[in-house]
Amino acid sequence: MESLITKNKAQKRISRNMRDLRLGRGLTQKGLAERSGVSLSSLRKFEQKGIISLESFLKLALTLGCMDKLITATEPMENNFSSIDDVLAKDDKKPKRGKHG
Repeated sequence: MESLITKNKAQKRISRNMRDLRLGRGLTQKGLAERSGVSLSSLRKFEQKGIISLESFLKLALTLGCMDKLITATEPMENNFSSIDDVLAKDDKKPKRGKHG
């Protein structure tokens, strides 16, 4: 399913959500940086511009207690089948590799 949200809006919303989690736990930027092992400058850049490496983002998620939700959010969606024929047809079409492009 395609999203109507842009990459830039998603970055800003995710960084704002993470900032709100930090504030909700009573942590300063410096405190979160120290606990997570993410540099203070990287954390500030993330909260201001939404830019951060995946490794640092995951460190923040782990420290803020939202790693499980993040993993769940990225799991493939299950199909809702209406018949056994749908199930069998899905197994036949299961991709063996990713698509190019």
